[in-house]
Amino acid sequence: MTLLQTDPQIAKLIALEEKRQTEVLEMIPSENYASRAVMQALATVLTNKYSEGYPKKRYYQGNKIIDEVEILAQGRAKKLFGVPHANVQPYSGSPANTAIYLALCQSQNDKIMGLTLAFGGHLTHGAPVSISGKYFKAVPYELGKNGYLDYDQIEKLATAEKPKIIVCGFTAYPRIIDFKKFGQIADSCGAYLLADVSHIAGLIVAGVHPSPVPYSHIVMTTTHKTLRGPRGAIIMVTQKGLKKEPELAEKIDKAVFPGLQGGPHDNQTAAIAVALKEASTPTFKKYGQQIVKNTKALTSSLSTFHFDLSSGGSDNHLILIDLRNKGVNGAVAAIALEAANIVVNKNAVPFDTNPPFYPSGIRLGTPAITTRGMKEAEMKKIAQWISLAIDEVKNERFPDQKEARIQFMKGFRIRINHNQNLKKITSEVKNLTKKFPIP
Repeated sequence: MTLLQTDPQIAKLIALEEKRQTEVLEMIPSENYASRAVMQALATVLTNKYSEGYPKKRYYQGNKIIDEVEILAQGRAKKLFGVPHANVQPYSGSPANTAIYLALCQSQNDKIMGLTLAFGGHLTHGAPVSISGKYFKAVPYELGKNGYLDYDQIEKLATAEKPKIIVCGFTAYPRIIDFKKFGQIADSCGAYLLADVSHIAGLIVAGVHPSPVPYSHIVMTTTHKTLRGPRGAIIMVTQKGLKKEPELAEKIDKAVFPGLQGGPHDNQTAAIAVALKEASTPTFKKYGQQIVKNTKALTSSLSTFHFDLSSGGSDNHLILIDLRNKGVNGAVAAIALEAANIVVNKNAVPFDTNPPFYPSGIRLGTPAITTRGMKEAEMKKIAQWISLAIDEVKNERFPDQKEARIQFMKGFRIRINHNQNLKKITSEVKNLTKKFPIP
């Protein structure tokens, strides 16, 4: 029986979500559109199989073909990134980082040094609410006043704290990362360097962002975002990592299984293999280059509308906007933009004084709209729409008290959907998206 016959409610919701994705400008920088081939691999009989263990070393019978799938995915990852070892089994990025910490840290006294969440780090880089901050000692570092990484301050902190692991690679940092400098800092204090390149992996493959492989011991990436694959993750051990510790790859594998998870999702592994093959093509390299071109064009256009861009611009796929000069916070702005069919996320900015649920900024990016084929000309239109949408809400008076804020947001959500100027933008956005279909 078909999905529509078996469960019409779920079938309807999926159809509605497909319609939504088709009609909006998806600009959350961690989201993208997987290809039809990737989605076809996900929806296969591979989901029926259990394959605890690793290729040629399974606990269940019947894994001859599954072994070939995983070996293929491993080989493609190793070739694409230039590493000697790749584990393609992690379910996603957070479990992958947790497995790395379990592999490298012997006690809860071991220190993990990462960019603090409020400055663009990830929850799993030592945030107090995450297992990485609850079970290990977090040593957070911050950005400099100019919105750039301050490598001198990071080095001083690492020298004083002597962390077991230094994490570089971020979720809201719009500039090129100096992996060589991070590698020197890690070497100087005896730390492992973990490069979490989840956001920029596709840009690295395309050659528009430097690779961390020569300078780090471990590289972790999710497989969606700029790689355009399924939800998943890859942990890679570099030659430098094996030189520091010959058993490092084995320790990583044991931390993933049996340390943290059971059988891998074999349909996910196959879809990762497909995405890695797609990422190895000249077409994908042009795609990565266009992401950066689009970001540059968008930052330039946003600047003409007097938006305050964190660090003054962007070198990669994302843009962080400080809205304090516009008199509106990120939560209000993100809701207004969604009402105009432009999807971004609220986000803290460096040295933000607002609470996390009502931060001062928004984060947006170009990967998904570039996947649809949009280029520099469309970025100018999008910047104008963003400016017009923000203008509609910049005079909203946001209460100081918590309960008053909650009531305000309830009323605001209802009120904003009746804004005629935003409806006009929505109509224009839909006309644009019709010209650029999703995969």
